[in-house]
Amino acid sequence: MNLTEILENIKDDLALVEERIAAQLNTEIPLLNEVGQYILESGGKRLRPAILIYAARLSGPPPDGVFTAAGALEFLHTATLLHDDVVDEADTRRAKKAARKVWGNAASVLVGDYLLATAFRSLTLLGNLEVLDTISQTTSQMAKGEILQLIRRYDSATEADYLAIIIHKTACLFAAAAKIGGALSGADAPVQDALYNYGNDLGIAFQIVDDALDYVEHREKVGKPLGIDLKEKKVTLPLSRLLEIASAKEQKRLRKMLAKETIEDDDVREVMALMKIHQVLPYTLKEAEKYAERAKSHLEGLPPRPERDILAQIAKLVVEREF
Repeated sequence: MNLTEILENIKDDLALVEERIAAQLNTEIPLLNEVGQYILESGGKRLRPAILIYAARLSGPPPDGVFTAAGALEFLHTATLLHDDVVDEADTRRAKKAARKVWGNAASVLVGDYLLATAFRSLTLLGNLEVLDTISQTTSQMAKGEILQLIRRYDSATEADYLAIIIHKTACLFAAAAKIGGALSGADAPVQDALYNYGNDLGIAFQIVDDALDYVEHREKVGKPLGIDLKEKKVTLPLSRLLEIASAKEQKRLRKMLAKETIEDDDVREVMALMKIHQVLPYTLKEAEKYAERAKSHLEGLPPRPERDILAQIAKLVVEREF
């Protein structure tokens, strides 16, 4: 089963999520509707809502609150994308102009704030304090992740630094999605914990692969210009690995390149050539596979239902995508 089939399998559930999202974006302010709709429709596969729904289905048919929570989770994710693009001064998002390039930074930040507030409002109305606490902690973690990325120097950050950043920025939202699905369907605490750990390791694997894809040819397939992370001097595993194992001469060249005000396409190609020599991408993919296997191991004690197998399949597909 591929990802398209996995999503098709719950198409009715995802349609309900889309209805909740559309209703929240039907406001009296055209700019708010336009910006929110623009980024929400810009190519995301609704992977986090799907994980939430499958986690909920481990306990049977999902209650109505699952669809509200899934929509809120997507709002939270979208808000972070809007804010990230402003912080990173990004020009594109999923092969389209970033919202900030169409409407400006102020509109992007304010619409992101609205989506964040809307997410919390809808979760509050569910009346589940456990879910609200999980998402509150997750939002705090994501903000910490942005700050960690801001203060970690790209030319000296370690793999441990990188891991801390992606756990806070990305993995925690996958973890929250899985746990909230369990919580809303009445799963007991050990099952919720297993789902959280599954989502956390899945999110780590997802982000490692995403960062590796920055250095893969034909980057347009996954919606980002080639080498954009390098051009933005972001701390990622491929770059930190290369800086660690390159020769002294190569490291000197790399640090000189990273010190430039603007990194050009030719610089990106040079870095990619060095990564090929030092087998950086195979190493990176192996690390992603390690976390994907860990994610699957957390599912072993859960009820033996088809949904458990699909969650395991998602972990496998996250590593295989676009390579």
